[in-house]
Amino acid sequence: MKAGKIIKIALVSLFALGIMVYLVYAMLFLTQLDDEEVCVDVELLISQDADALFIDKKGIEDLLKNSHVYPKGLLIKEVDTHKIEETIRSNEFVSEVECYKSSNGKVYVNVKQRVPVVFVAPDGKDGYFVDAKGKVIPNKDNVVNLVVASGDIDEKYASIELSGFGQFLQTDEFWNNQIEQIYVKKDRKGKRVVELIPRVGSHIVYLGTIDDYQKKLRRLKVFYERAMDTVGWNKYARVNLEYENQIICTKSR
Repeated sequence: MKAGKIIKIALVSLFALGIMVYLVYAMLFLTQLDDEEVCVDVELLISQDADALFIDKKGIEDLLKNSHVYPKGLLIKEVDTHKIEETIRSNEFVSEVECYKSSNGKVYVNVKQRVPVVFVAPDGKDGYFVDAKGKVIPNKDNVVNLVVASGDIDEKYASIELSGFGQFLQTDEFWNNQIEQIYVKKDRKGKRVVELIPRVGSHIVYLGTIDDYQKKLRRLKVFYERAMDTVGWNKYARVNLEYENQIICTKSR
């Protein structure tokens, strides 16, 4: 083999070896930098409904600080994202939380709060909110524009029955504007039955049991469109939707 070719191979080998040494050094150096990197800021994002302000950034920050897991000023490697998520999730107003670190020395925390769909005011007991998943949310003097359910209501009925009904009313533009209050009582057989108090008109809407409420309200809407605009919204004192395929009205005195 010629000397020139041997020298060329040697130079290529040395260059390749130099690249490998540099890459190993760079990896070790960067790892050391990451190990010594400090959390310089916490980006906290709270996703919440405009009418349901149960938590804010200061409240979450105070919770983390009081629990000694607030990450700002800590080494990035010492930031326990799982512990941060666990701490925030302990707040009864929080639905979901995600925490992660970035390469710029920041820790990001995304929080989704529970959104109530009905306010429950049971007879003789303190009121509370219920979200769409049936989770009970305590009332801490929050002001929220929601339909109010009162009467003979326990938490099981509120969580199972009123949560779905409240969500339906909230997400339907017509019924969200029309229904102001839900009143629950027991009939002679001990079953819970529902009355609705509308914003427009002097009548009370009797649903009977809450079963098939969507079908019942569809019938009521057709009745509103075809009859109420003609006879007047104050002609009837009671509109009964209890029986399938019929509406029984009681005239006002």
